[in-house]
Amino acid sequence: MEDIAVAFMVPAILFLVFVAPVWLILHYRSKRQQDAGLSETERTEIEQLGDAAERMADRIETLESILDVEAPGWRDRASRS
Repeated sequence: MEDIAVAFMVPAILFLVFVAPVWLILHYRSKRQQDAGLSETERTEIEQLGDAAERMADRIETLESILDVEAPGWRDRASRS
């Protein structure tokens, strides 16, 4: 019975002393690197979304100016709805 306990304790102690600390250090270092900044793909997507938002804002301004000419008072009617 005592031999079985030793057979399990020695590998467990070796794991806890050598493998687990290295594993934890590498794990948290990679997590920190991931959280440090955006990837190149994410930056590109954000820039594309910003460009799309600017184009949308320009279109909205154009539509509002057209509505101001063709349907005066549309803003008042829209706010009452």
